[in-house]
Amino acid sequence: MDELKTKAAVPIPPVGADGEQPVHKTTDHSITEDLTENNPPEQTLEEKLRLMQRMSDPAYLHTVSMSELYENVYQSRPPVIDGLLYAGTYLFVGAPKVGKSFFMAQLAYHISTGLPLWNYTIHKGTVLYLALEDDYRRLQERLYRMFGTDSTENLHFAICAKQLGSGLDEQLQKFVREHPDTKLIIIDTLQKVREAGGEKFSYANDYEIVGRLKRFADSQKICLLLVHHTRKRQADDKFDMISGTNGLLGAADGAFMLQKEKRTDSTAILEVSGRDQQDQRLYLTRDMDRLIWQLERTETELWKPPPDPVLEAVAALVARDTSWSGTATELVTALGVDLKPNTLAMRLNVNAGRLLNEHGIQYENGRSHSGRKINLALAPAQA
Repeated sequence: MDELKTKAAVPIPPVGADGEQPVHKTTDHSITEDLTENNPPEQTLEEKLRLMQRMSDPAYLHTVSMSELYENVYQSRPPVIDGLLYAGTYLFVGAPKVGKSFFMAQLAYHISTGLPLWNYTIHKGTVLYLALEDDYRRLQERLYRMFGTDSTENLHFAICAKQLGSGLDEQLQKFVREHPDTKLIIIDTLQKVREAGGEKFSYANDYEIVGRLKRFADSQKICLLLVHHTRKRQADDKFDMISGTNGLLGAADGAFMLQKEKRTDSTAILEVSGRDQQDQRLYLTRDMDRLIWQLERTETELWKPPPDPVLEAVAALVARDTSWSGTATELVTALGVDLKPNTLAMRLNVNAGRLLNEHGIQYENGRSHSGRKINLALAPAQA
């Protein structure tokens, strides 16, 4: 089999962009059908030199056309909890003593053990919980009350850590290197890791703090939860109650807000808002014996995209043979679909994340010496 050559990825802004880094790039130069759709010309040395000259111009602005967007395979954010939590950086906010730390412990335990959370499916992995307002005695008592003696080696705690810009970045990177299956890192609370002088709230300062953490989470493809407080004053938009400026939420991928009407209530509402998941409102009740949050109901059912017959046909093909490799033209024949090869390739490019998350199939569209080649394979089963 010819060795695939990986195309250069399209640069994206480091913070606050909804797009993802492309994994492979197809090489058709238009959305319209082309007779040479599987063998577009290589970029010549002269074209590469011209591009380098353009990029050296201080006024150079990198742009991506709509056609190029469709020609790329962008990596979707992997779910940590299906329909609820994805890789990225999120704020988890609430008033003091509302139960945020207990909720964090519950999330951390379920993700580290793989046990379903309510009716949500978990993708198991290692969890690091920076419980920076606790001590080990309090953590021990809390976890024992919540989960008894059913412990796990995949959940790690720290009660002190360095600050951003003063060693925290390196500490987190080292932990992920030592635990490559890390799915979630919780920082409880954000204020504890702000740099000296970080108490000076400004939009730019808040944006940079979360943006710096977001760049780390995105580079590692993990979920980072930042526990934070709300203001006392009310607001029409609940998320405007987040302490600090809008720069915190502006740089994050989303936010969770835990609210009670009264601090002594055993019921609460969890508001969820983000770029990569549907807005939700969850009604929770607290088990006062174990202090675990139980889901009573959700306000809206999660929207699910309708079945795609092309993706289902691809899934059936790979399920039969475990893998498939060939050109877009050959795949049209193998699937027996009434689509042009270019159209099929672009449709799969756009839906590569859905193909992986819903059907467990890894999709690649790369170049070999003989032209464009599509590779399909069953993704490795999760532990």
